Amino acid sequence: MTAVSDHALTAPLIDPFARAIRYLRVSVTDRCDFRCVYCMSEKMQFLPKADLLTLEELDRLCSAFVRLGVEKLRITGGEPLVRRNIMQFFRSMTRHLDSGALKELTLTTNGSQLGKYAEELFAAGVRRVNVSLDTLDEAKFARVTRWGRLPQVLEGIDAALAAGIKVKINTVALKGFNEDELFTLTEFCAARGMDLTFIEVMPMGDIGNEDRIGQYWNLRELRDTLGTRYTLHDLPDRTGGPARYVRLGETRQRVGFITPMSHNFCESCNRVRITCTGEIYTCLGQEGHSDLRGPLRASEGDPALEAAIRDAIALKPKGHDFDYSRQTVEGRVSRHMSHTGG
Repeated sequence: MTAVSDHALTAPLIDPFARAIRYLRVSVTDRCDFRCVYCMSEKMQFLPKADLLTLEELDRLCSAFVRLGVEKLRITGGEPLVRRNIMQFFRSMTRHLDSGALKELTLTTNGSQLGKYAEELFAAGVRRVNVSLDTLDEAKFARVTRWGRLPQVLEGIDAALAAGIKVKINTVALKGFNEDELFTLTEFCAARGMDLTFIEVMPMGDIGNEDRIGQYWNLRELRDTLGTRYTLHDLPDRTGGPARYVRLGETRQRVGFITPMSHNFCESCNRVRITCTGEIYTCLGQEGHSDLRGPLRASEGDPALEAAIRDAIALKPKGHDFDYSRQTVEGRVSRHMSHTGG
């Protein structure tokens, strides 16, 4: 084999806009034990289990990305911890942490199963998790999640912290729902030494009668409100994702803002997403995707899979088209967030 072809096999993943792909988010299931109003319809039609990649296939797929330069792997869903035998997969990924090829193994979760799995996750090398939590009011929590129980999530957060896992709270900013809890959520996280990130709601999937425009709370407005009580210091910090951070002078905690609607972050996007059925979406806000399950299952070797990965990265768009500025939902994508992975 020539030196040129050796380089072609080992060259890092670079998209058409010279962005190096270092961050992979993988959905291991479309199922969830909640039905959050901005994420799913209440009567979801889930995929047949036979359509999902097996744990062994997920291992092989993620390992291929690690060989191609991915340094951060985030496991998502649905709710990833409801996938049967999911800890087998986490334990298998530990070898990439041990080798140094993978810098971070983490997950996004609703927190419902953390009480059960926190210690095992830590043993597998997970040192940081994102927990989705939009309210600290038990009645409102039941309403926004439809099926969730707040005490179970709070117990899960405590279990993760006790196990030595750093917790970051992700809060979707919902106008008319959690505006009055801005300071309550901030103080809750400060008391526990947790980062807090606010996220603008995105137009993904049919969620029934929910009003996307009515839900949308511009984070510039949220930030201004936060500044009426705290001194905000901009930070250069990056955690591999799209959040931009400030430090609150009074509490010293870090607060992040993910603003796909009011100020997109596409110019620095280093991420791609894999669905639980093996589709790769190189942009959360675009419909375009490529199939990796076919080449994954076509042979026991990985050359065809790696070629398919490179072909998909070559199609990564410059950015998404989400737009609420005209008081209409522009750039909507048809799939639910739970299908792509949060």
